[in-house]
Amino acid sequence: MTFEELGLDKSILEAISYMGYDKATPVQEQAIPHILNGRDLVACAQTGTGKTAAFMLPIMHLLKTKPHRGTAVLVIVPTRELAVQIDQQIQGFAYFAGVSSIAVYGGGTGNEWEQQKKGMENQVDIVVATPGKLLSHLNMSQQIFKNLQYLILDEADRMLDMGFYDDIKKIISFLPKTRQTLMFSATMPPKIRELARQNLIDPAEISIAISKPSEGIKQLAYLVNDGHKTALISHLIKSNSDLESIIIFSSTKKHVGDIVRALSGKGFVVEGISSDLEQKEREDVLNRFKSRSTRVIVATDVLARGIDIKDVHLVINFTVPGDGEDYIHRIGRTARASSTGIAITLVNEEEMRKMAQIERMLGKEVEKLTIPSEIGISPEWNPGKKWIPQRGRNSTGQSTGRLEQRHHKRPKFNKGPKKDNR
Repeated sequence: MTFEELGLDKSILEAISYMGYDKATPVQEQAIPHILNGRDLVACAQTGTGKTAAFMLPIMHLLKTKPHRGTAVLVIVPTRELAVQIDQQIQGFAYFAGVSSIAVYGGGTGNEWEQQKKGMENQVDIVVATPGKLLSHLNMSQQIFKNLQYLILDEADRMLDMGFYDDIKKIISFLPKTRQTLMFSATMPPKIRELARQNLIDPAEISIAISKPSEGIKQLAYLVNDGHKTALISHLIKSNSDLESIIIFSSTKKHVGDIVRALSGKGFVVEGISSDLEQKEREDVLNRFKSRSTRVIVATDVLARGIDIKDVHLVINFTVPGDGEDYIHRIGRTARASSTGIAITLVNEEEMRKMAQIERMLGKEVEKLTIPSEIGISPEWNPGKKWIPQRGRNSTGQSTGRLEQRHHKRPKFNKGPKKDNR
C-alpha cells in the first residue's frame, strides 16, 4: 500500500517523497489507519520495521488537520540516542509540514538544560524525551503538557528493562486524562500488558514479525577460543574489503576499549561507543560512522535498539548476547529496509549453550564455521556440555575453565514404607 492510499496530508506526502519513501511497511500499513481514526494502539513489532514513521506520519497529519494549542505530542523513549534520532526524523518529515519538535534527554551540559527548558516553555508541537530528564523538568513545571493530545511510548519493553516503570507512571500522572495513547514494543511481557491495561482505552492491537530476524540477514557463527576472537575479527575485516560499514557488539565497555585498541593497531579506521562517552561525543562518533568516515564502530548494546543506521553491511557479535531478543536486536542493525547483510557471532566453549538457546528461539540452526588454521584451532560444537569456570588464563588468553559432560540421572522417588500384605 502507498502512503497516498493511507490518506495522509499532501504536505506529509511531499516530505515522504522527498525522503525517498515509497510503499508503507506492514507495521505502517496496519498502524496508520487506527491512529488516524483516533484509537489507542498497542503495536508489537521488532526493530527495523519502520515503527517511527508508523506513529509520526499519522500524528503529524493530525497536527496539520486538527486544531491544537501548545505542545500536543509527547514521545517517551528509553535512550538519548533514540530521542535524538526520532527528533531528527521528525525534522525531516516536518520540513514541508511546519511542525516543531525538541529532544529532551540527560547527560548534557547546563546550556542544554536551558535549551530544553526554553523549547518546552515555547510550546513546541512535539517533545521527544527520556523518562529521567523529563521528570526533572516536570517537577519544576507541571503545566508543560496541559494541552497534550497524544502520548507515544516507544520501545516500551526496553524502558521497563531499564527500570523506568515507576518513572513512566509518574509522568503519565501529570498528563491530561483525555488523550490518544500509542504503545510500541518489540516484545509483550506481562508487565507491558499491565501498563497498557492501566493507561490505554480499548486499544487496537497489531503484531508484526515478533522475534524473527529479517530474511535478508545471512547468519553465521564461528567457533573460537577467547584468545583468538580479536585475531578473527581482524581477519574478517581485512578479507572483506567490500564491506564498508561494520558494527561490532560486545557485552562490556572493557571489551569495547580492548577491541578498538587492537584493531587501530592493525591500521583499521575504528571507533568505540559506550555510556562512558558524553552525548556530544557519541553523536559525533555516530555521524562519522553514518558518513563512512569511520568504517568500523565497536559498541555495547546501547546501539542494539532504536538507532537507525542505514546500509550496515556486517554485524559481528564479539560475545554471544544474553538472550534471543538481544541477539535479534543486535543483528537487526543490518539488512534494514529490505536490504541484505551479514551477521557473524563468535562463540567460545562457555557460550555454546547460550547460542543453542538462541537457535531454539529462532527455530533453526545458525551455520557453524571454524577459524582459519593460521589463527588457531576451533573447539568442537558441543552445547550439551556444562562449562566449569576456573580462575586464570593461559598464554594465549584462553580461559582455563573446562567442559564437563552433563549426565542426566534418573530421579529417585521415595515410595514410602513397604506394605505388609500378609
